[in-house]
Amino acid sequence: MSNKTPTLSVTIRTGRGKGAARRARNEGLVPAVVYGHGTDPQHLLLPKLELNTILRNNGLNAVIDLDIEGTSQLVLARQVDVHPLRDYVEHIDFLVIRRGEKVVVDIPVLVEGTPMGGTLTVQEANSVEVEAEAMHIPESIIVDVENAEAGTLITAGDLDIPAGVTLVTNAEYAIVAVNEAQKADVADDGDAEEAGAEGEGEGNEAAAE
Repeated sequence: MSNKTPTLSVTIRTGRGKGAARRARNEGLVPAVVYGHGTDPQHLLLPKLELNTILRNNGLNAVIDLDIEGTSQLVLARQVDVHPLRDYVEHIDFLVIRRGEKVVVDIPVLVEGTPMGGTLTVQEANSVEVEAEAMHIPESIIVDVENAEAGTLITAGDLDIPAGVTLVTNAEYAIVAVNEAQKADVADDGDAEEAGAEGEGEGNEAAAE
């Protein structure tokens, strides 16, 4: 994540409804709304390519300095709606923020490392909720399962939370489990092979007759 707050020049959206939103998207613009801190909601249009670059470089919890037709407004991406099939941003909600204030956000959990042989890593949760200073939201939290043994359970309370960030998710909430891998049923395979051998023997006898 970049340490510099990205800026984005946007325009005020006048047209409303699905038809206007569809036309905006066809023109390479993304409909958005800005709210919070007692301000009236503002409906905006954002340039798609520049917005995608910011989200790619800063994550879905991106803090952006919006230039709303000459007026600067610091915002946090609160909800990003992505088309389920075409994978493009359909709409985005922004929360007005102030430098120094804390916000509650969901942070992605990423699993790294290779556990002991004969085990299977199961990620029970893809994110955790934390409280962090708006300008210093971690992009992700890493869980290391390198050489972890079967039966290992990592909870939210076990996560390495960065300094200045407070865990909101229940500390006992399961995040990652390392389980013993399921073994093939050797007995059933043996029975099947034996049955196959018997069938082949019967077929040979019938051919001899």
